[in-house]
Amino acid sequence: MSGIWQHWLRKLAVFGRSSTEKGSDKTWKMASVYLALSLFLSCSLAVAVEIQRPRGVSLSNRHFYDQSKPFTCLDGSRTIPFDRVNDDYCDCKDSSDEPGTSACPRGNFHCTNAGHRPQYIPSSRVNDGICDCCDATDEYNSGSVCENTCRELGRKEKEILQQRAAVAQQGFLVKQQLIDEAKKGQEEKSRKLAELQESKDGKEDELEALRTVKEAAEAPEKEAKDQHHKAWEEQKAALRLEKDKARMALAFLELDDNADGLVSVEELQTHLELDPDSDGTLTEPEAQTMLGEAPQVDQTAFQDIVWASIKDKYQSETEPETPSQPETPQDPPSERLPEEEGEEDEEEEDEEDEDIDAEEDGKIPPVVSQTEKPEKEEEMPPYEAETQALIDAAQKSRDTFDEAEKALRDLEEQIRSLEKEISFDFGPSAEFSYLYSQCYELTTGEYVYRLCPFSRVTQKQKFGGSETNLGTWGSWAGPEDDKYSVMKYEQGTGCWQGPNRSTTVKLTCGTETAVVSTSEPSRCEYQVEFTTPAVCQEPKELDPASHDEL
Repeated sequence: MSGIWQHWLRKLAVFGRSSTEKGSDKTWKMASVYLALSLFLSCSLAVAVEIQRPRGVSLSNRHFYDQSKPFTCLDGSRTIPFDRVNDDYCDCKDSSDEPGTSACPRGNFHCTNAGHRPQYIPSSRVNDGICDCCDATDEYNSGSVCENTCRELGRKEKEILQQRAAVAQQGFLVKQQLIDEAKKGQEEKSRKLAELQESKDGKEDELEALRTVKEAAEAPEKEAKDQHHKAWEEQKAALRLEKDKARMALAFLELDDNADGLVSVEELQTHLELDPDSDGTLTEPEAQTMLGEAPQVDQTAFQDIVWASIKDKYQSETEPETPSQPETPQDPPSERLPEEEGEEDEEEEDEEDEDIDAEEDGKIPPVVSQTEKPEKEEEMPPYEAETQALIDAAQKSRDTFDEAEKALRDLEEQIRSLEKEISFDFGPSAEFSYLYSQCYELTTGEYVYRLCPFSRVTQKQKFGGSETNLGTWGSWAGPEDDKYSVMKYEQGTGCWQGPNRSTTVKLTCGTETAVVSTSEPSRCEYQVEFTTPAVCQEPKELDPASHDEL
């Protein structure tokens, strides 16, 4: 408006000079009329630009408030004369007739906030003495002095948005690099997987060939070892038989007390350990039964009939018996003086201490009974040179086979690991793939938090202690329109008398990849803020007039 006024004042001055020079009143009058008409049109234009609407109504709702006709409540429940709009009395149930006063309990006042961000506030805050709108329009009748801070707030917000846009732009550029690297990485992984699959086929064929060689080498080895073991078992059986015959002959000689070449019932009864019913006596009928109902037997009959039934119980007369410990005679008690008793007690204690020390130092060897000598097991003789050569050849083929089998297992593990990595959902363009197999830490006052994307989240005491699993990788859990903004980790370590721990990871745009904060909003449920360029979107140009509203 001021520009228009200055423009027409200059026009008027020009006309004034012209009329003075020419002396024409008619020209001066025409200029005055022209100036008045121009000013009227300018004022009309200004009024048209500033759209009229009731206080507290937004531009988007102004068409509901037409001053030329009655007002209908926005819920359609009632129609009232327009002069009852903003009359400080609530007529509509939905409070729509009082947008600019605090008369209605559920009303909303619209702050235009030109130069900043429009907003709605509860109508109860209108004229309450507190400035809620940055343009001060909510305190029009409270007496409070409010400054219009919208321009300054808009400027600050614009600076913040510009900073965010700069970060987003830089992060987006990094994201494009990540996408390019991911594409190359995926191609490299696919190529490597194909190579591993091809190598696996070759390894499997090689392993089968080695298996055939191994089995061919093991067959003669087994045959030779079996023959050796069989010969050894036969040899041991023969040795046992010889020993048994020698023991039988010795027993016959010992039982044959009169050396007549026969063992009689009476001679057998001299060995009570042969008592079959363990009643402490070996009766004549019992002895005769052992002799096969014969009164006496020779050595051949003794071997064939008697020995098998008594050899487990028979005790040879030539076997040494365990000597019994002789009783130490006790000296008769003698009267001793108290001093002597004390000295002797001290000497005994010293001797006991010395004995204990000697035993601890290993100076006194443990007492071993002569009857406790275990019978030494006979060792199998070494294999013959030809058999040992077969064993060595078979073992070599087994070692070669085992190495090839291990190599195949390692190869299969590489294939599984690579297939698992390729199958992960790393985002629309695999932009999150660089996070795989990486871990990021944040140290707080008490804990060290560790996030390993696509693996798990852990918590550990800052000054030692074991890790607590806060959840293993579950899935992407963002909203449908922003799926890749949230990660969910589940089935962590169980809380005491509570659920398993779980963690929600919220991803935000940033030029760096880092864990920026952690919290536990509810018991056993954790939240992690994580910045990464992989979620950065290409920023849109800021519209400086986007928050202005007439």
